[in-house]
Amino acid sequence: MRIAHVAPVIHPVPPSTYGGTERVIADLATAQTRDGHDVTLFGPADSTLPDVRQIGHYRSLAWHERQAGDAPPGLPAVLEAQLLHDLLAFGGEHDVIHLHGSAHASGVAKTLGIPVFRTIHWRADEADHTEHFRAFLRERIIAISQSQAGAVPAANLAGVVHHGMPADRYSPDRGGGGYLAFLGRMTDQKRPDRAIELARATGRMLKLAGPIDPGNPGYFDSIVRPALDGRVKFIGSIDDTGKQDLLGNAAALVFPIDWPEPFGLVMIEAMACGTPVIAWRRGSVAEVVEDGITGIIVDSMGEAVERMDEVFKLDRTAIRRNFERRFSAERMSRQTLAIYRKACSSLSSKESSASAPSP
Repeated sequence: MRIAHVAPVIHPVPPSTYGGTERVIADLATAQTRDGHDVTLFGPADSTLPDVRQIGHYRSLAWHERQAGDAPPGLPAVLEAQLLHDLLAFGGEHDVIHLHGSAHASGVAKTLGIPVFRTIHWRADEADHTEHFRAFLRERIIAISQSQAGAVPAANLAGVVHHGMPADRYSPDRGGGGYLAFLGRMTDQKRPDRAIELARATGRMLKLAGPIDPGNPGYFDSIVRPALDGRVKFIGSIDDTGKQDLLGNAAALVFPIDWPEPFGLVMIEAMACGTPVIAWRRGSVAEVVEDGITGIIVDSMGEAVERMDEVFKLDRTAIRRNFERRFSAERMSRQTLAIYRKACSSLSSKESSASAPSP
């Protein structure tokens, strides 16, 4: 198949540190290419996917921010305009278009006369998405969890595909560091303060990694920074090497979210390292973590403290095997392609019926 992936303009594909959406796009496009498909990425020019055709002469917003310290307020719209121009000019050469970014591309893609799919890398129950579903009734949504799919109208839902990633990105480790790890944005949705409270209550060291949320910078300064000391450390944003070290050596990953997380990529990154997950029961958590096998799912701080010893007894080798079975990039590619094919087959059948002579 000729497949077009349309990425956001914010980060390169894949990102150097933070950027779960761009990481998933990179892994899906690469896996589809390895399966023999002709894949094109519409995205920033600072993206680096050697085996994937790339269209885009603009650099990511993150690149501009690194160069200038701060990007002009209107720059995202300018970058978006360049993306839409490319999509209008070259999108029609493909069998399917898979959108991953803002809603603007839907208007262009709709005019190209080929099946359009969209993955929402965020919660899908907010008002802007509700209005989008009304405006684009035939746009097919590939949900990233059953939890997220619950907010997608049946007429739009094409299927559910959990994220996956290459098995060789991270390797299992023995968790010799003994500390707890937190990896995510420093914001009230991700609740690093809960991770700090759990570490204090159980006498464990805690390493916090991830960016300070640009939309909520005051949270880090008022909640996280005052709690940092010799036993609670903040190490900032990290790349894959840093994740291997942080997650591989951790006794457990703490995933103490306080919002309807649509997937939670860091949970499977921890599992790839053989590291168990302590997760709060919100959003997709119960679909990703198998309680008592790859971690524990809790409803309160008291339950997390009470079950902590249970976490450390979980078999790290079994956790890694579970990751390989459930969350590979190959499985993600295979399931996504099946959804593409179903839509293309349905479209071909309708076209054949429409062109057939009347009896």
